[in-house]
Amino acid sequence: MFQLLRCVPRVLGTTVAGLRAAAPSLPLLQPASRPCARPFGLLSVHAGSVQLPGLLKPRGPCACGCGCSGLHTEGDKAFVDFLSDEIKEEKKIQKYKSLPKMSGGWELEVNGTEAKLVRKVAGEKITVTFNINNSIPPAFGGEEEEPSQGQKAEEQEPELTSTPNFVVEVTKDGSSKALVLDCHYPEDETGQEDDQSDIFSIKEVSFQATGESDWKDTNYTLNTDSLDWGLYDHLMDFLADRGVDNTFADELVELSTALEHQEYISFLEDLKGFVKNQ
Repeated sequence: MFQLLRCVPRVLGTTVAGLRAAAPSLPLLQPASRPCARPFGLLSVHAGSVQLPGLLKPRGPCACGCGCSGLHTEGDKAFVDFLSDEIKEEKKIQKYKSLPKMSGGWELEVNGTEAKLVRKVAGEKITVTFNINNSIPPAFGGEEEEPSQGQKAEEQEPELTSTPNFVVEVTKDGSSKALVLDCHYPEDETGQEDDQSDIFSIKEVSFQATGESDWKDTNYTLNTDSLDWGLYDHLMDFLADRGVDNTFADELVELSTALEHQEYISFLEDLKGFVKNQ
């Protein structure tokens, strides 16, 4: 039995060898050729070729006719058209073509988004500094009301008002210290018609070295949240005697709003030029 099984591999091996010898010319199976779906000619550059075929051809002047070689898309064109309309509308509703002046003899200095008001009186120099960035309160007024019949949606949009925080610095001739008061407009106080209430508040009070642009954390700072009301009233009177009162605060809102709108229009014009690549 075991001898018979040992003979089987030999018989099979002899048969296979005979078949190979009998058909030596049978070709081996070759994989079927498959045409390339993406011609390589479009993606390659031939040596010595003058033109770059397909995707590697350099960009020429844009199709809009401006002569530049920058990227211009249909989205950019729509963006520029939108900005042009927006600039036109903003200039139409612009209240002040030039910045309004403050009463009380204040001199105005503007450096971009930062403005400084300076007033000198009886051996003292009062400087008020503010920045219009992030000075417009967010318009979170609850549910939006639908426009009434015959009234456009634009007519119901509230007028944007800039109410920046401002810093009052009072220095006396010959003194190395300045009394600095950080003031702000409380959201629930702005626009009140009650003449007895203050439309701005003092947030912090500190002494700083004269000429220092930044407050030092090592100097004691008085927070008015837990301040005695008597002391707080005297501080407000101190400011009012130097021209920083409700009238000043109202005019400061007008000035800041005009400056913010002016800078907003300039930003739109710069954005339009940037997108248009000019």
